[in-house]
Amino acid sequence: MIPTSAYAAFDSSSPLKAWSFERRDLRPDDVEIDILFCGVCHSDLHAAKDEWGEVNRPFVPGHEIVGRVASVGAEATKYKVGDLVGVGCLVDSCLHCTECDDGLEQYCSHWVGTYMGVETGTGKPTYGGYSSKIVVKEHFVLRMPEGLDPAAAAPLLCAGITTYSPLRHWKVSPGQHVGVVGLGGLGHMAVKLAKAMGAHVTVFTTSPSKIDDAKRLGADAVIVSRDEAAMAGAAGTFDYILNTVAASHNLDPFINALKRDGTMTLVGAPSTPHPSPGVMGLIFKRRSLAGSLIGGIAETQEMLDFCAEHGVTADIELIPIQDINIAYERMLKSDVKYRFVIDMSTLAKG
Repeated sequence: MIPTSAYAAFDSSSPLKAWSFERRDLRPDDVEIDILFCGVCHSDLHAAKDEWGEVNRPFVPGHEIVGRVASVGAEATKYKVGDLVGVGCLVDSCLHCTECDDGLEQYCSHWVGTYMGVETGTGKPTYGGYSSKIVVKEHFVLRMPEGLDPAAAAPLLCAGITTYSPLRHWKVSPGQHVGVVGLGGLGHMAVKLAKAMGAHVTVFTTSPSKIDDAKRLGADAVIVSRDEAAMAGAAGTFDYILNTVAASHNLDPFINALKRDGTMTLVGAPSTPHPSPGVMGLIFKRRSLAGSLIGGIAETQEMLDFCAEHGVTADIELIPIQDINIAYERMLKSDVKYRFVIDMSTLAKG
């Protein structure tokens, strides 16, 4: 077994604190990774607070992981010791169903999350990236391209692929008018990626204070969604809208902003449901409301390579692990631009 240091949540209300546990010994197709950086996703906070159901305790969050290969199993051939690699939101799946065969492991009925999952074979809980090491099946390890700042690239493993996958699936292309609802960890990545794909990008935000930042990130226009006149003026003008907001809100104004045959995709996961949208806004323009979940391994690698080609990374605030509880408090206030990333070398400081 591999001794591992971590920060864990011991219940749904207490601060995270230091903890030690053991990772499994390497199987023939495993890769052991020394974790360098781990992004802080809002999902970590939801899970730590049992907002998506009870989790096994102690609970170690973190699924935006960048590190270096420390050792490889006897049958692992893709990576060698010292390679810079990443691990995202999933660490296993059945690898033989239709979804896995199609490279869509995230939709496999038996996929295993980096946390909130159960290890195949051992039956033990999976523990995430707020830790010194992780052991992962080689298939689920990503190669980090040269030229990307590894700390700023960590959020690509969740926020990046969560927004890239729907933009690709719905074939966002140069000249299209794309809306992004919300300018947080997901939204700021959506703006950068849609712009890199050649789209004309408009940000919808409830906060006038975010207008300048949205434009700095690449948005061509900003609409304050609480401005009813502005929303009415946007009706029927968007080819595609990516809604990143993780709080319950009225979807109808954004559906009405779509052109005929336009689609709005939801990627934010609120702890309480959205109000049901009106049917007329959908049927009279043949509009679609859809959802999307991260991406498969091949698509995640494609996303990383795309980001390297276009110089896309997250805007981050690098923190020591000892500040994780402060970071959670600030996330609840939306006080981060736009992703916290933990420098995991600080674990050694206790």
